[in-house]
Amino acid sequence: MTPEDQEETQPLLRPPGGSAPRGRRVFLAAFAAALGPLSFGFALGYSSPAIPSLRRAAPPAPHLDEDAASWFGAIVTLGAAAGGVLGGWLLDRAGRKLSLVLCALPFVAGFAVITAAQNLWMLLGGRLLTGLACGIASLVAPVYISEIAYPEVRGLLGSCVQLMVVTGILLAYLAGWVLEWRWLAVLGCVPPSFMLLLMCFMPETPRFLLSQHKRQEAMAAMQFLWGYAQGWEEPPLGAQHQDFHMAQLRRPGVYKPFIIGISLMAFQQLSGVNAVMFYAETIFEEAKFKDSSLASVVVGVIQVLFTATAALIMDRAGRRLLLTLSGVVMVFSTSAFGAYFKLTEGGPSNSSHVDLPALVSMEPADTNVGLAWLAVGSMCLFIAGFAVGWGPIPWLLMSEIFPLHVKGVATGVCVLTNWFMAFLVTKEFSSLMEVLRPYGAFWLASAFCIFGVLFTLACVPETKGKTLEQITAHFEGR
Repeated sequence: MTPEDQEETQPLLRPPGGSAPRGRRVFLAAFAAALGPLSFGFALGYSSPAIPSLRRAAPPAPHLDEDAASWFGAIVTLGAAAGGVLGGWLLDRAGRKLSLVLCALPFVAGFAVITAAQNLWMLLGGRLLTGLACGIASLVAPVYISEIAYPEVRGLLGSCVQLMVVTGILLAYLAGWVLEWRWLAVLGCVPPSFMLLLMCFMPETPRFLLSQHKRQEAMAAMQFLWGYAQGWEEPPLGAQHQDFHMAQLRRPGVYKPFIIGISLMAFQQLSGVNAVMFYAETIFEEAKFKDSSLASVVVGVIQVLFTATAALIMDRAGRRLLLTLSGVVMVFSTSAFGAYFKLTEGGPSNSSHVDLPALVSMEPADTNVGLAWLAVGSMCLFIAGFAVGWGPIPWLLMSEIFPLHVKGVATGVCVLTNWFMAFLVTKEFSSLMEVLRPYGAFWLASAFCIFGVLFTLACVPETKGKTLEQITAHFEGR
């Protein structure tokens, strides 16, 4: 066994005498880090209320036409993809704590540019900066939290990343009811500023410090987070931090988690979540809601409630069980969604443009409302199922399964995959609906959900209650 293997599989951090840690400051540190995902969620949700507000704004405020509005919403994903690559580099070079501190800067700068925007380019530049910060935060925050948490609470704290994302989205929706786009951008500066302040008082993760052979700093970090500074082991002296190189992909402890991490991120986006969210307001309109913007708030509340439920039961139910149950719920709900579109389709059309209201309006009004309620139920069921499993768990597992010496590159590739697939699915879904019709597109999403469930049962290990070193040892076959 090489020194590198010893470093990755021996228990670097463990409670003395096998007892569970009792430190409570670990929750404070996790909250400080999770303010990054809260900012990330707010940035994602910002475009929903901001676009109508910008269209109502009088000169000299920037004006958004249809094309500019689509770019205003989509450019965040491009920035986030770049942020995933940058975050992977920062994670290993600057460390976990400093990476979180640094990602607060483009968040604040991006929202500040939007607040001061006088033209479209300033708006897009601000959105690109916030997207860059989103990519870094979505990568670094799960890693920081997984490395400071002890096994008994790692599922709870790790799931709080996704909980804070959906809370940030809901906050943007709610604030958008009362604030215009400039003041909404000012509000967006608050969470990252608070994170910047809190993280200055939080320690670097003990595992990263031990991998850098900073034993005194690691002891101080453990004392702060866990309430004691015993039960740790320093890595062998020869196991200095090494850069990632392609030859490492021959090792099962590297290529197996690589395959799992990338596949989970791809299946998460192929499940159809973006398509369901895209049609939310239209579905609520057809169900005769007086205020269709209520759809966004209802969706946000469901996400928050069920993501919180997942966080509370994660360390008891386990990752595999929740992923499987979540996938099964999503299979049924996307199938029902497809059935809704099939029932509301009035027949062949010469038009290549898929227009949901036009499709529904070909049926009698009473039938419209009844079928639309089928869609509302399917949508709510899908969002609940996604929030319990396939929403938070791929991000949690990404932070758990990779060895220390490849974590920066590996998590960067996973985040890049996620954002690239999100951009691809969002951009191409309309074209897919033209080819397959709406019902065929959602049935295809149902098929991907089935593949995700089968992949989980065949390839994803259970990580609850295990140290990060035990998880690495599992992939190495030891």
